[in-house]
Amino acid sequence: MADILAENLSGKAVMGSDGAELGMLYNVTMNLETGRLEDLVINPGESADPTDFETDAQGRTLVPVHRVQAVKDHMIIER
Repeated sequence: MADILAENLSGKAVMGSDGAELGMLYNVTMNLETGRLEDLVINPGESADPTDFETDAQGRTLVPVHRVQAVKDHMIIER
């Protein structure tokens, strides 16, 4: 995958590989000890079905970064 600046990801729409809309990217978490990216934090859309993923205390969907399949007009997440 080509390098993509984090500032270009903010607010990007996130979709599942099955075409389901998951919401908009809110943030990305990182392990401060290892420097590895961990989770995408997604503000779920009204029609989002986040049952495949954990949620945080604010109801945002947490998707492990390793499930990102593609980043173009949308971020595509393996479901």
